[in-house]
Amino acid sequence: MKELDYQGIGARMKYYRNQKKITQAQLAEISNIEPSNISHIERGATKVSLPTLFRIANALEVSLDDLVYDSLEKSQHISNKELNQILSDCNDKELKAIVEMVKTTKLILRRTFP
Repeated sequence: MKELDYQGIGARMKYYRNQKKITQAQLAEISNIEPSNISHIERGATKVSLPTLFRIANALEVSLDDLVYDSLEKSQHISNKELNQILSDCNDKELKAIVEMVKTTKLILRRTFP
């Protein structure tokens, strides 16, 4: 069983906060959490409780899965969602190039880590 990856949670929280273009202080206000706690959580310097994580996810308008992704054993659906989000604004030429990169990367990974 995997342990919670608090640094991963913090990194994802920061990523989604930056995507929304809000500061730590704004996230703290929206989620009713002390601003210093937001900083500690993003750095992975503290453990975060489920109620706190729930408030943060709601404030960022993401699922709990999105935040704890690195700690989940079954996370393919989150990877697929993230890939779809990344690819959503690509044109045909970009998509074709990315598909080729993914195929090559997959081949290398399978050879390196059979």
